[in-house]
Amino acid sequence: MIARKFRVTRPASVCLAIVVLAVAGCKGSPAASVAHEPSQAIAQLVQQASGPELMKLDQKDVPGMRFAAVTQVELPAVLETSGQITFDDRRVASIVSRVTGRIDDTRVSLWDTVRRGEPIVSLYSPDFMTAQAEYLQALSTSNLSAMPGIADTGGLASAMVSAAKRKLELLGMRDSDIAALKAPSPTVWMRAPIGGIVVDNKAIRGGAVNPGDVLFSVGTLDEVWVTADVYEDDLARVHEGQQLEAVTTAFPDQVFKGAIAKISPNIDPNTHTAQIRCEVRNPGGKLKPQMLARVRILTPLRVALVAPLDALIFESNSYFAYVDAGNGLFEQRKVLIAPCDRQGYARVVSGLVAGERVVIGETIQVDELWHRAHGEGS
Repeated sequence: MIARKFRVTRPASVCLAIVVLAVAGCKGSPAASVAHEPSQAIAQLVQQASGPELMKLDQKDVPGMRFAAVTQVELPAVLETSGQITFDDRRVASIVSRVTGRIDDTRVSLWDTVRRGEPIVSLYSPDFMTAQAEYLQALSTSNLSAMPGIADTGGLASAMVSAAKRKLELLGMRDSDIAALKAPSPTVWMRAPIGGIVVDNKAIRGGAVNPGDVLFSVGTLDEVWVTADVYEDDLARVHEGQQLEAVTTAFPDQVFKGAIAKISPNIDPNTHTAQIRCEVRNPGGKLKPQMLARVRILTPLRVALVAPLDALIFESNSYFAYVDAGNGLFEQRKVLIAPCDRQGYARVVSGLVAGERVVIGETIQVDELWHRAHGEGS
């Protein structure tokens, strides 16, 4: 809408008197400075039949507004990202109750180091006594059938021994414990399935247990995983088996070597990143689960799109830039960015194209004009 200006004529003497009074009354008054302020810039919206909404703005109305081009630059041969250290789940094992009973005794506590086969927790359950009695009975029958003059039709006795032994194995008993059986007992010591560190302890002496309850977890830290995020436009630079280095704030002077083991088949739609799983050697067990690490991946050279940080406005959990569409028209564009090694620049993942010009001077004022044109400002 264009405002119309009207000219009003008055006698010369009246006009002169008004001017004299105005000068006399306003001299030295703070209100006098208002008359010298520049006029408020006005932006108009331009709706297109097809294409994005644009804003009409005269550059002269926004002193200091400048432009910069979105350009392509060479990325360094090292791709950096951050990640978190976790256990290699192939190096973690749990002791799980396979019976209904109670915990009689425990020999280790959280963070203790254990050896493979070491007794960890003693379980009491009538199921153990019943299964052991069946095994000893089957073993006695088998020994009897092996005596001269007694036939074992079809190897029935041997089959009964195998079935009874298998039942004890399913209850969690080891071969050495089964071989040492002399009499049925309701108490059995469960042993460490691997050597390592007790990383979880849910066993309480006297506590009741049910089949499926996890009592202890044991893990090793000789090699750990580092799970990190890689932006989708960098995925072409990484592959399984690629060498990498990890550095932590706890040990900033020590570099831990490793390689990419797996790349996630999924992309996070919010961050446009994919997770990579890195296997990292951990001498001395210095790397601990849940630690943060900086990962450096050696990659081939490539180019990337960058834009000045001054061009970006952050609001509503997103970044925006104002793109020069020519003829005094500007488009607000949502931009997805990633970290960049160039000082003062951000890497553009999506939203901008090489060669486009973006506003870098008075960006905040341009953003205010955009919202005011939408009726969102004063």
